Amino acid sequence: MKKRITKKCIALALLFTLLASALAGCGPDAAEEGSVIKLGVTGAVYEELWKPTVDALAEEGITLELVQFSDFALPNNALNSGDIQMNAFQHHAYFDNDKSTHDYDITVLCDTFVIAMNLFSKHYASPADIPEGGKVAVPNDATNYGRALLLLEDAGLLTLGEYESSTPTTADITASKVELVEVNASMTYQYVDDSEIAAAVVNGNYAASYGVDPSTAIYYEEVDLSDKSFVCVVAVKTADADNETYKKVAETFCSDATKQLFDEKYKGFFIPAWDAE
Repeated sequence: MKKRITKKCIALALLFTLLASALAGCGPDAAEEGSVIKLGVTGAVYEELWKPTVDALAEEGITLELVQFSDFALPNNALNSGDIQMNAFQHHAYFDNDKSTHDYDITVLCDTFVIAMNLFSKHYASPADIPEGGKVAVPNDATNYGRALLLLEDAGLLTLGEYESSTPTTADITASKVELVEVNASMTYQYVDDSEIAAAVVNGNYAASYGVDPSTAIYYEEVDLSDKSFVCVVAVKTADADNETYKKVAETFCSDATKQLFDEKYKGFFIPAWDAE
């Protein structure tokens, strides 16, 4: 009887050891060599932006898989639900608003860059040339819409009053020379060719996806890195904030290799922010 009990104890001990190992592999630091990390992005340009990182991580046995989403509303939901492990598509203003609105349990892992938001037109050479009542396409999500209003105010196309939120809303417009046409952010550049649209406010990542030369903008956003509102981020689930492999992914992206790509191919669209104080 004693021998049987001893054997059972040994068997149970082995079983508990195996279970403990399995559970440990499901924790925050589970992304080890040979694993696949899914990173949510929006727009084809991210395939190129992250390619140096994907290649560098592959040499260390880490597979980074980019998962494309067609709408800004999707990647944070996918991250929160565990369908992906990281995402890199949004700035602080959007992150804060989306997290608060949906009560997502996600956090910012690091700052990456600022995507310039500029005004494009194939019908007018400058904002001053746009006629009274001209239609301007703008992103329809709250934070990018507010950012577009700030750009259009700087361009002299509308006037904003005092506003309490991080970005202005329609209610904060006190005067406007133009009529705003709200569309999905990913579609704004498509309206540049529309004969009924005078101009379009376009996020740099989408403009770059269309192969647009940034020098063709008729008005440029003034980028202030001291204001983090529009600084883009890499986000993870809150429980994964200390995951060393995810930190490795972020550090590999925030490198000279990425900065070189910004300089050589995307002049004017992507401005590194990871070194900003």
